[in-house]
Amino acid sequence: MTTRHLSMTDTLLMNIATLWIAGRGPKAPGTWGSLAAMLLAPFAFLPLPLPYRIMMLAVVFVLGSLAAARVEVIMGQKDPGCVVIDELVGLWVCYLFFPWLSPLLLAIGFVLFRIFDIAKPWPVRASETWLPGGWSVMLDDVFAGGYAGACLWLVWFVLQ
Repeated sequence: MTTRHLSMTDTLLMNIATLWIAGRGPKAPGTWGSLAAMLLAPFAFLPLPLPYRIMMLAVVFVLGSLAAARVEVIMGQKDPGCVVIDELVGLWVCYLFFPWLSPLLLAIGFVLFRIFDIAKPWPVRASETWLPGGWSVMLDDVFAGGYAGACLWLVWFVLQ
């Protein structure tokens, strides 16, 4: 990452952007960040009523955008791989409209989100350039989560 000493604020923003340790592994940080988001969802997201989920996503989107922008400056690169707060927002967008999800559907949503996050169909890839800094880091995952959520609804419907 970086060898220079970070202020307390920068350390906090780095921890938020990387979901503490999820984004700091040597391989596949986006997958680890998505896994952390999937494991947190049944406790920190899915129990909430829909209006609170939307508010939580808005707050995490803004905070994640600010944290991602700062980490870009600290690390001197655009959208560093260690920034995985965007995976949390994207996967939780996928889960947003479900009143509950079984472990199987959580896992299917995880896989679908990773597919769309990696493949980046339009407008996922295009959205990476629509906004400056951390905002675009977060936005592309919101679109990937939307695609994954739509597909998860189809899976959910078929399994009913």
